[in-house]
Amino acid sequence: MRFENQEESQNVDDRRGGGGGAPSGGGPGFGGFQLPMGRGGMGIGGLLIMLVVAWFAGINPLQLLSGNAQLPQANASQQQRRGGSAPVQESAVEGARAVFVKKVLATTETCWRDLFPKAFGKAYQDPVLVLFRDQVNSACGEAGASVGPFYCPGDKQVYIDLSFFDVMERQLGAKGDFAQAYVVAHEVGHHVQNLLGTNRKVQAMQRLGEREYNRASVKLELQADYYAGVWAHYVDKNLRGDKTKERVTIEPGDFEEAINAAQQIGDDTLQRKSTGTVVPEKFTHGTSAQRMKWFRLGFETGDPTAHDPFVEEK
Repeated sequence: MRFENQEESQNVDDRRGGGGGAPSGGGPGFGGFQLPMGRGGMGIGGLLIMLVVAWFAGINPLQLLSGNAQLPQANASQQQRRGGSAPVQESAVEGARAVFVKKVLATTETCWRDLFPKAFGKAYQDPVLVLFRDQVNSACGEAGASVGPFYCPGDKQVYIDLSFFDVMERQLGAKGDFAQAYVVAHEVGHHVQNLLGTNRKVQAMQRLGEREYNRASVKLELQADYYAGVWAHYVDKNLRGDKTKERVTIEPGDFEEAINAAQQIGDDTLQRKSTGTVVPEKFTHGTSAQRMKWFRLGFETGDPTAHDPFVEEK
């Protein structure tokens, strides 16, 4: 993915200069996932694998997406400030990644400002992207980097620790800048769902029992993958060449990078890598085949209403 004249989004809250270490260990981690932080824990390679599993498969996403969880609130200054409380010290790689995700976010804004009113009859509200290191406070509570990128409906913000992209590439083989863009677009897809009230409907399904609730959470994730595919289609068809001042090029191999990422982060693939067995009852995000299918459908149609996993996925 190559940017030429694409401007960076201004809806960014950079908290990387605010300090703060990893949360102290002992209790369950954010969303009920716990990393072994004590003495004698696993090596860094295993820890990183578990970090990714925590985001892609181990955490029930409805813990984050419900918007109703009674969790500690971030203070107002932390939620509202832009640009961080201190100058950001960053490597060249991290700096380039920060610019990249800001530009990706800007393309999602252009995409959904256009498509959302046409598809759903209402104006689109941009989310805010929060860049952080190690831990962060959100309206969904305090989260460590171990939860990976997440969307919090309580403050309509997407949270990303950029070091997560190292984990994707080195530990899972989900390489490429378009795979990283897919992650951002997927989280923005959850914002689209929040604006539509889809996540609240799924949250209400808790009363039907754990099995039905997990099945609904899988469909919620597949729909976010579908919306990410819709975004990719829009970028490819509308933001390239001389059609707009923002010149964005989806290069040969980019689509394959996103499909490979979807394959590598399927519940079945991650479970097999981490435990050697596959437990469908524990799926929260969908199989590799499902995730590839729904991203591909979104990319092929470019229409956010053309397909619906809540209707079509059995």
